[in-house]
Amino acid sequence: MSTPSQPEPVASEPGTGLDGTGPLVQAALGYLERLGQRRVSDHTVAAYRVDLRQFSEFCAGRGVVRLGNIDRRTMRGFVANLSTSGYAARSVARKISAVRSFLADAVRRGDIDANPAVGLAGPRRPATLPRALPAGAIAGAFDRLDEGRGPVALRDRAIVEVLYGTGLRVSELASLTVGDIPAGDFLRVRGKGGRQREVPITGAARRALDAYMARGRSRLAGPHAGGALWVGVRGGALDQRGIRRVVRAVVGTFPHALRHSFATHLLENGADLRTVQELLGHRELATTQIYTSVSRRHLRDTYDRSHPRA
Repeated sequence: MSTPSQPEPVASEPGTGLDGTGPLVQAALGYLERLGQRRVSDHTVAAYRVDLRQFSEFCAGRGVVRLGNIDRRTMRGFVANLSTSGYAARSVARKISAVRSFLADAVRRGDIDANPAVGLAGPRRPATLPRALPAGAIAGAFDRLDEGRGPVALRDRAIVEVLYGTGLRVSELASLTVGDIPAGDFLRVRGKGGRQREVPITGAARRALDAYMARGRSRLAGPHAGGALWVGVRGGALDQRGIRRVVRAVVGTFPHALRHSFATHLLENGADLRTVQELLGHRELATTQIYTSVSRRHLRDTYDRSHPRA
């Protein structure tokens, strides 16, 4: 009786490019190019490039060089390799997702008949809950900003007010232009995959934006700022990294924590899940449902503190 073959090793730290000229590599390169054309974020494309290189190297080690040769057994072997190579469950799940999306694209283009990665199970990911900041801590950070009235202070106040008041992703905030700020109570936002939505803005965020536009941006903007809403001290557009530095200095955390806080505080104060889903720009309701656990935890803590017999 023959013994089952062991999975081939996968490089623990694959490079960032796709090497070789085989059909599978060329198909992966074409997919990455289409992702860029769909305005998928540079960060996502870079992560998929690493994952698809790793997958193509694994396939080459098994003699699988064409899309049509990838089957369920290939996919199970790839997952087994990842799971035994020291990757965290979250990383394995991301790599499987990248390959599944790549193969789904091949099905849509008619390059293969079926996606062998559909329903493929990876290691169970540990449940993690977003960490929301207390509303009082956010208010205190905003109060400290009132002490500065220069253009940078006005900009920083507007950045954190808009992040907390709208729940935008940092990429969405960074891509805002002056033209996205109409006179009304909504912002035009370009989300993941180029999808657009309108997001209501709080009165506090509106006032902070107006103050920044009137007395801050014009004093910061240089000749190369273009239509970018957020401008750095050197006069150019402020990118995502710069916005993260601002939020770290003002609130002591990352922009995504303000997004988590936005969603959690809405649910704690009675907003329904569908509304929060639309505000966050989530395509699937399941993505938003993690916040219901946060809200239930808040209710439990409040109950334990408040009920005399808790």
